[in-house]
Amino acid sequence: MNFTDKTSAITGYRRLLSFLWPHWKALLLGVVCMVMVSASNLIVPWIIKDIVDQVLAEKNIAMLYWIIAAILVIFLIRGITTFGNRFLMGYIGQRVVTDLRKRLFAHLQKLSISYYDKRRTGEIMSNLTNDIGALQSAIVDNFVSLVQESAIFIGSFVSMVYLQWKLTVLCLIIVPMVSFIIKFFGKKLHKSGKNVQERLADVTAMLQEVIQGVRIVRSFNRGDFEIQRFDAVNEANFKANIRTIRQSSQLTPFVEFFSAIAITVIIWYGGLSVIDGIMTSGELIAFLIYAINLANPTRRIAEAVGNVQKSLGAADRVFAILDTEPEVKERPDAKALSVTAGRVEFRHVAFSYEPGHPVLTDISFTAEPGQTVAIVGPSGAGKTTIANILPRFYDVTGGEVLIDGTDIRTVTLSSLRDQIGLVPQDTLLFNTTIKNNILYGRLDATDEEVWDAVRAANAESFVKQLPAGIETKVGDRGLVLSGGQRQRIAIARALLKNPAILILDEATSALDTESEKVVQEALDRLMVGRTSFVIAHRLSTIQNADQILVINQGVIEERGTHDELMAKNGLYHELYTMSIRQAEGTD
Repeated sequence: MNFTDKTSAITGYRRLLSFLWPHWKALLLGVVCMVMVSASNLIVPWIIKDIVDQVLAEKNIAMLYWIIAAILVIFLIRGITTFGNRFLMGYIGQRVVTDLRKRLFAHLQKLSISYYDKRRTGEIMSNLTNDIGALQSAIVDNFVSLVQESAIFIGSFVSMVYLQWKLTVLCLIIVPMVSFIIKFFGKKLHKSGKNVQERLADVTAMLQEVIQGVRIVRSFNRGDFEIQRFDAVNEANFKANIRTIRQSSQLTPFVEFFSAIAITVIIWYGGLSVIDGIMTSGELIAFLIYAINLANPTRRIAEAVGNVQKSLGAADRVFAILDTEPEVKERPDAKALSVTAGRVEFRHVAFSYEPGHPVLTDISFTAEPGQTVAIVGPSGAGKTTIANILPRFYDVTGGEVLIDGTDIRTVTLSSLRDQIGLVPQDTLLFNTTIKNNILYGRLDATDEEVWDAVRAANAESFVKQLPAGIETKVGDRGLVLSGGQRQRIAIARALLKNPAILILDEATSALDTESEKVVQEALDRLMVGRTSFVIAHRLSTIQNADQILVINQGVIEERGTHDELMAKNGLYHELYTMSIRQAEGTD
């Protein structure tokens, strides 16, 4: 391990242990209990020494009774402190893992949408579950081992020096060898531990993907294919774990072998010392027990260091997220946005997801308060990108967007998004009740306000027919409901939010004709009095828009009302005619 890697590992572990400090009182008490448990181990060899030298050799009966009483007291204290140590450290471990998971989840809420575009959902889930879980042993279990075994190691070493310093120095020849072994395997375990967490993330990601897409898997009859895919990632996870187990298994025998060398030296030199009268038999036995105490902590410290190195692989992944800065940031002097009219202006807006690949090059338009602006164009023209820029899911790479004359980059994100309602094509409902899904629009709304939103969204009739009514659980992603029903719940959610600006991103494109009519009525009601942006696939739904923008290759190719654009006989005329033909073919 080079100096940089070593410094990085130490820094990572220090950063990990920093999560213990908020609980320093419980930690301090736990450490005191650990030290007392360690002290009880250190007293026992002295008791054995006195048994051999005074009770057995000198027939001292009084000393025998003192020793019996001492043993009872020591193990009573040991039992109490062992309980205190395990309970307190267990409590701290769970608290730290909960705090760390909370902090990671909170940070994920601040990261930009672009971060999620580049990461698999299952991988992020693995960070919150598997990686955080792996850190618990590093933060608590192995921390306990390091503290407790270090106390035993130091106490045993001091006692050995007191009993026979020459023999102690002779035993120290194994220390450099053990240190080298720990460093050598520690580097390997750090690397393999990180690999284990990555392969586990692959398993989690695939499980999430296949379970979420189970209908596609079944419809294409690809169950066997998915089994083969899962076998591959599962086998890769197995091999990564076996590599780590092999390295951990190699570490312990090496340390034990060098410890055996030290024990052999003690028996040889100590035996000669007893024969020559330099040491008593009790002192040799006590020294031998301390040496074993020294060897066992050395082995357990080596194991703890190895486990910490494995856990630091998970820590690297967690800290990589915590160190990620959101691409969309609030300015330090950002103020709350106050929408008085709802005028939206795009001035020479340019945007690209990847440098050198522009999606929008020069977009300029103005939506007056209360107007409905329809955005149409071929697939991939940049329609949805415009909808993503307005609530600052992404920041423009050129130009500016203004609401009532205020650049949206100068206001707080929360105040901006509070003023914007979004009804997407792929409606996501949470796995809770219909009522709670609607309340997502405004958490403090009354029951009457919820029902007003339900009625305005044309959802009252089907909601009341459900077995549990508005308390019906909608299932994962709302799959208990039909597409039209989900859209109406989404509209009710937007209505309850009562935003000044509304974005409808192909909100009816996935619906059948009958459902579309019902949903369109609700949408028309939703748009009244609001500045609305409608991204349309079925162009028959936007004929009454105040302004239609035809986007093509990142620019506005045409603009005007439906009649004006049809008269131009250009791209809009072509798209509209194609849309009507497709609708007639569907009917």
